[in-house]
Amino acid sequence: MIYLDNAATSFPKPESVYLAMDRFARTTLANPGRAGHKMALASEHALNDARHRLNQFVNGKGPERFVFTLNCTDALNMAMKGTLDAGDHVVTTDLEHNSVSRPLMTMADSGFITLTQVKSDEGGTVDPNEIAKAIRPNTKLVAVTHASNVLGTIQPITEMGQICRERGVLFLVDVAQTIGVVPIDVQAMKIDLLAFPGHKCLFGPTGTGALYVAPGVQIRPWREGGTGGDSSTRTQPKDFPYFLEGGTPNVLGIVGMIAGLDFVEKETPAKLLMHEVGLCDRLYDQLKDGPFRFVGHRDPTRRVGTLSFFCESLPAPEIGGILDQAFDIAIRPGLHCAPYIHRAVGSFPDGLVRVSPGPFNTEADIDGLAGALQEVVSV
Repeated sequence: MIYLDNAATSFPKPESVYLAMDRFARTTLANPGRAGHKMALASEHALNDARHRLNQFVNGKGPERFVFTLNCTDALNMAMKGTLDAGDHVVTTDLEHNSVSRPLMTMADSGFITLTQVKSDEGGTVDPNEIAKAIRPNTKLVAVTHASNVLGTIQPITEMGQICRERGVLFLVDVAQTIGVVPIDVQAMKIDLLAFPGHKCLFGPTGTGALYVAPGVQIRPWREGGTGGDSSTRTQPKDFPYFLEGGTPNVLGIVGMIAGLDFVEKETPAKLLMHEVGLCDRLYDQLKDGPFRFVGHRDPTRRVGTLSFFCESLPAPEIGGILDQAFDIAIRPGLHCAPYIHRAVGSFPDGLVRVSPGPFNTEADIDGLAGALQEVVSV
């Protein structure tokens, strides 16, 4: 199969990820504990090493500020539901994935918070000035994506972060589509809460993710339970990361994620991004004169490797099904868990065809997809 759905999850993983996980599972996989036997201590060391690596990668303010989660959705829920109080106001955008918009819409519908959804422009970019205009005296949080999972457009996060810092508003950024391919510096970008998965551009397995919580952010636990260390206190120990990390973490998955980070740092994010954006541009060049309508701006310096389009004569789900069944090509049709931007670009309810290459895709893969699409729409 030609796999072009890396915005959903990267596949295949680097061989080093499979090897690292297999080795760890066979020799070291135990429940992490700071005062246990040597296998438990080895698992704890793997977690600590991962926190240090992530802290260095995004210039965090301490490895203990990285809390491992089930995925990016878990991290986002933890951030929003752990910081918001009754009567707070939140600013978000129409680019967001449902992992941001659904929790916020639920809280707004119940009257717990009020919510402003800032619209992106025709090219798929949110103007930081519109974020500033939306902030009220009771605004507690601005929650935005770093890059749209539908359009691929990278947002001006640094400018937004500066506005939030000046206004005393918490800044939550979903970097699911960018971490591993776009440089992220939480201090320079003034990010208070950073949520990300391990299974996309960090090349770990599914079921992995993390939340970075900057020092000084007041947050409540999302889950409570064992921490592998302090078992005597009546409530969750206040020390980070254990304050937010109740229960046994996915140590095996985290080992795979850090093996993926090794691959990213060896290849470099810039090289990975250039390869993926280049493949998207190659596909665009072959299809731009056909019956396809593309969404999002075309500036390659402000995009990740995602290209979305629709065809007036054939719905996206039908195109996806034909590519899968007749050509053995995997793309992602539909609404991509981001219905508001689909409404904005006019692709609701059928959605778009989304193509998202990865580091192991080739120009031949793209040429094969282009030929298949041309054949499909010519019938």
